[in-house]
Amino acid sequence: MYTLIGTPKARPFRVLWMMEELGVKYDILPLYPTDKEAMKPYNPTGKVPALKVGDDVIIDSVAIMQFLADKHGSLTFAAGTIERAKQDSFTQFICDEIDGALWTAARNSFVNPEERRVPAIKDALVWEFERSIKALEERLGDNEYLTGDTCTIPDMLLTHCAGWARNSGFPIEADNVRGLIRRMLARDGYKRADAVRSAP
Repeated sequence: MYTLIGTPKARPFRVLWMMEELGVKYDILPLYPTDKEAMKPYNPTGKVPALKVGDDVIIDSVAIMQFLADKHGSLTFAAGTIERAKQDSFTQFICDEIDGALWTAARNSFVNPEERRVPAIKDALVWEFERSIKALEERLGDNEYLTGDTCTIPDMLLTHCAGWARNSGFPIEADNVRGLIRRMLARDGYKRADAVRSAP
């Protein structure tokens, strides 16, 4: 049994989706990103999500997802393989270039105190985002998933970021990348996680 700490209406959705894909049992403590004091016993920064595993707590959504994938032997290649290195390359690219641009835009739109925002930065971030999507378009090619014919963590991360991008005005024009995202949204695990997220 796992306990997901953080509302699935925000970034913790990634972890929820992973657990639904794996078919594991879990509880949810639905703390919001604004519940920083309540979150600090689990993460000193007060940020969601965290995953409680027995007496231990894991923080950072990507670290949690990789832990779960490794532990349950699904949605990942084995550590120490060339395939895993390529998977990790996509994971890092998405975290740095896709998620990073979206998160920086969010911080300068509504997260940071108003006096610490630089709204004009969004134009540069959209340009960087479009360039990164172009690179993904070339790397993906005709593959079904980023790493070939196997769905792995970076496919999930990209899909989660795509929803954020759509709501934030960051375009994804590459047809093959959009096709990958559509395939991910059609997965049963995603649909189950989305139903949990959408519940009152």
